[in-house]
Amino acid sequence: MGKIAIFTDDPGWHGKQLQLAFAGYGYASTYASLTECRLRIAAGSLPLLIPGFEESLPDAVFVRGVPGGSLEEVVLYLDILHALKILGIPVYNDGQAIERSVDKGMTSFLLHNAGLPTPLTWVLRNREEALAIAGQELKNGHFLISKPLFGSQGEGIRRVEKMTDLIWLTSSRGVYYLQRFVDCAGEGFSDHRVFVINGLAVAAMQRRGKFWLNNVARGASCEPITLNTGLADLAVKSAAALNMDYAGVDIIEDRAGRYTVIEVNSIPAWKGLQSVCEVNIAGLLVDDLINRRIHKPRFINNAVDEKSLSNNAEIIDNGSIPNPFGRTL
Repeated sequence: MGKIAIFTDDPGWHGKQLQLAFAGYGYASTYASLTECRLRIAAGSLPLLIPGFEESLPDAVFVRGVPGGSLEEVVLYLDILHALKILGIPVYNDGQAIERSVDKGMTSFLLHNAGLPTPLTWVLRNREEALAIAGQELKNGHFLISKPLFGSQGEGIRRVEKMTDLIWLTSSRGVYYLQRFVDCAGEGFSDHRVFVINGLAVAAMQRRGKFWLNNVARGASCEPITLNTGLADLAVKSAAALNMDYAGVDIIEDRAGRYTVIEVNSIPAWKGLQSVCEVNIAGLLVDDLINRRIHKPRFINNAVDEKSLSNNAEIIDNGSIPNPFGRTL
């Protein structure tokens, strides 16, 4: 039986879904925290120590969480992921993909560099310059979003709407990340989350926020949507720009009907998305990892059944998207 390490500090619902999917392919999976892993450089021994894998390294690693901490701690966690990849162990997503997406400044740069639509953004250190940029944007009638450079689920994000809000303009350890606010189409606040696996948009939903933040963790509701080719294509290109095995891509449709990429997540949650789509997301992730990255298919039971795949989000506009699972969606 093969063995998979699931890196997480909080397995929860997602961890259970992954374990069930791995078991369907004949793989045992063990939760492990990157905080408990370490390098051991010594002749005749494993160079990496991972709890539960003291005798041999896993067949693959699924990254469900990278803990926060000091710069040195985070570098060590990423060193573990990089070392595993160098040793030939598939890491899903790998350390480089996580580095690109966890740093919002680099995400914005890579999206723009790939020619993809993303909001006007500034990343800088000087507070006076940041205040001047914010003041000019407000003067021109634009709201701004101030974000920590690192963070998730809407933590630490503020919307700057008036000059007095500049009092609360905060930095992320001395770095200011400012992004022009995008007004969405329709009533209220909403955006789209598109889930991409190996170059395919496999599922999507619309998130409707109770206020301008559309994170499910902040109370946003989830609604199923028809995934058109424009939305799917933009999500796939965004994941490719950051070189990810899989990604949760957040896209806003603005009032002019144009799509804009807000974020690309390398460790996306999918509980909310799973509640409104019929595909087995954990099954698709595990299928891709095992059959494409491990190259040792051990399919035992129908972890990803034909009905789930045939009921995938409909692609409209007479377009078709290449499907790594051998079908056209």
